[in-house]
Amino acid sequence: MALLRCLFLLAVLLPHHNAAIVAAASPHHGQAPHDYRDALTKSILFFEGQRSGKLPPSQRVSWRRDSGLSDGSSIKARNSQLLCVDLVGGYYDAGDNMKFGFPLAFSMTMLAWSVVEFGGLMKGELQHARDAVRWGSDYLLKVTAHPDTVYVQVGDANRDHACWERPEDMDTPRTVYKVDPSTPGTDVAAETAAALAAASLVFRKSDPAYASRLVARAKRVFEFADKHRGTYSTRLSPYVCPYYCSYSGYQDELLWGAAWLHRATKNPTYLSYIQMNGQVLGADEQDNTFGWDNKHAGARILIAKAFLVQKVAALHEYKGHADSFICSMVPGTPMDQTQYTRGGLLFKLSDSNMQYVTSSSFLLLTYAKYLAFSKQTVSCGGAAVTPQRLRAIARRQVDYLLGSNPMGMSYMVGYGAKYPRRIHHRASSLPSVAAHPGRIGCSQGFTALYSGVANPNVLVGAVVGGPNQQDQFPDQRSDHEHSEPATYINAPLVGALAYLAHSYGQL
Repeated sequence: MALLRCLFLLAVLLPHHNAAIVAAASPHHGQAPHDYRDALTKSILFFEGQRSGKLPPSQRVSWRRDSGLSDGSSIKARNSQLLCVDLVGGYYDAGDNMKFGFPLAFSMTMLAWSVVEFGGLMKGELQHARDAVRWGSDYLLKVTAHPDTVYVQVGDANRDHACWERPEDMDTPRTVYKVDPSTPGTDVAAETAAALAAASLVFRKSDPAYASRLVARAKRVFEFADKHRGTYSTRLSPYVCPYYCSYSGYQDELLWGAAWLHRATKNPTYLSYIQMNGQVLGADEQDNTFGWDNKHAGARILIAKAFLVQKVAALHEYKGHADSFICSMVPGTPMDQTQYTRGGLLFKLSDSNMQYVTSSSFLLLTYAKYLAFSKQTVSCGGAAVTPQRLRAIARRQVDYLLGSNPMGMSYMVGYGAKYPRRIHHRASSLPSVAAHPGRIGCSQGFTALYSGVANPNVLVGAVVGGPNQQDQFPDQRSDHEHSEPATYINAPLVGALAYLAHSYGQL
């Protein structure tokens, strides 16, 4: 126990630059519109409700039980022999019982980035956030255990979606899909490398041996991704599409992966890679939607830090690339391209729009942090936009999510008095194993899907897809576009909430 306390104390010591940047953040005065600390606690707790595998004694979401304990046990090799690979663990990415590797890896990259940037502000929640990252990074080590191979999916999505059953009961095929030299998947492999590299930064001080293992694996996986190029959904289309097709190609993930490896290793090899390949990989493309598929905007912000904070002059052009993305979200500037609802919500797509709200808010706050440290502003067509303005835009989005909206609805389950009660989530919508020990069959559960009653298990902290373009939310379980939570919605929100809670003196 003494050793654990010692490790914890070491972990909260921030790297030099992070400490300086945090000190530069100015606190807000006056009463906070929301309890950001409570929302932070719940946003992290959500990940425990998404766990697959053998649950630990510290599990706080008590209505969940062990699941997927044989994942990876029967992979068919090319010679038709069965291989046994340990793929137990990880997260169910959303409201089904699938483990989709592409969005899972992105979720872990963003959760790790939340901790890297704002973990020093989290205080008592820091260890819970680290636990959530480790649960994911442990799984990513498993899926990359074999050289030149990444296991990218566990489960047959079509068969899984034909059932409505608890993960503890699932009896659908746990088919395993992989990318390798003959079935390349640069996008998913490079994203996995990014997640491993980002996670290594989370544990660099608290568990150096684990961090070294993560970064070594990240290097190997990135090399595989870069050497064997191809989009993973080209060969695996029948299995990963239309759920998580790689629509944007793999160039963004290569830039993103190289950026994370440069940050994690400081190895000039990755700096050279970014300099030589950045333009070819789309560094200056005007694609302003940041999410599990397209990472260009995040890569620009991340690389801009190297120029703004670490003073890497060779990367000066990324300040302009990052500014271009940020300006697209600032209302009233010549470069504004973002649509907002009448209630003020950033609106990108009708399907799970809240993922873009949380990811964009995180990037706004993170870039504001870098700008404040370097005493710079954003140049938007001749107009100078301050870090304070970026923070205000991000806070407005988070406040909308937490209930400051036309419906007075919090889109985080368990936060506030009014929140979604009928979320599109199998485990939450069916009786728990404790309440109903008997098995609930594949088709038997559909009664719950179409029921109008509230979910029996409250998935605290889950953020759903959100309202439609008219700021309306029907709260219907069958409406997956608006009622389904996902790990990639919550992951960037963790960092944003940590900043806001700190800035209002709640942490």
